[in-house]
Amino acid sequence: MVKLDKIYTRTGDGGKTRLSTGDPVEKWHPRVTAYGTVDETNAALGVAALHANGDLLKAIRRIQNDLFDLGADLATPDRGKKLEWEPLRIVKSQVDRLETEIDAMNENIAPLDSFILPGGSPLAAQLHVARTLCRRAERQIAEVSAMEDEIVSAEALAYANRLSDWLFVAGRVANSNGLDDVKWVPGANR
Repeated sequence: MVKLDKIYTRTGDGGKTRLSTGDPVEKWHPRVTAYGTVDETNAALGVAALHANGDLLKAIRRIQNDLFDLGADLATPDRGKKLEWEPLRIVKSQVDRLETEIDAMNENIAPLDSFILPGGSPLAAQLHVARTLCRRAERQIAEVSAMEDEIVSAEALAYANRLSDWLFVAGRVANSNGLDDVKWVPGANR
């Protein structure tokens, strides 16, 4: 269990931070940047939750919890040394749940006949903000996983990828199942 009784430590004042393993790294290390963007995604979902209700609100809250799991996964690199605890990792069932929910939401939405602009309802607009942040996190997680000395699980990367898809479809749900989507009109302002 996490217990935080002191919020500031001053240890980051020199531009360094520690991973959950205790390993010191620069605050701009790609791994820290990746889980920082996961945190940004979570914050954007907190704003989206202000506009949501019912099953969509429950799903957003569950995903916010999953994003803390993803952050913990990324903050605990597998560097081959024995840890005193079992590291929290994203698991396949979390990715599968997103896929199941995407399919269920998509059943009631007409197929796209155009790209859509981020917007429509306040909830849809905020879900699109979260989606773009999630896509950035996904790119950053992929960058870390491509580094020679870093390991990122396939499930962590898949979760970020699937979540951005989930957020896109949820944005369409928030726009009256796509009826209120704002369609892109190519060259409309030439």
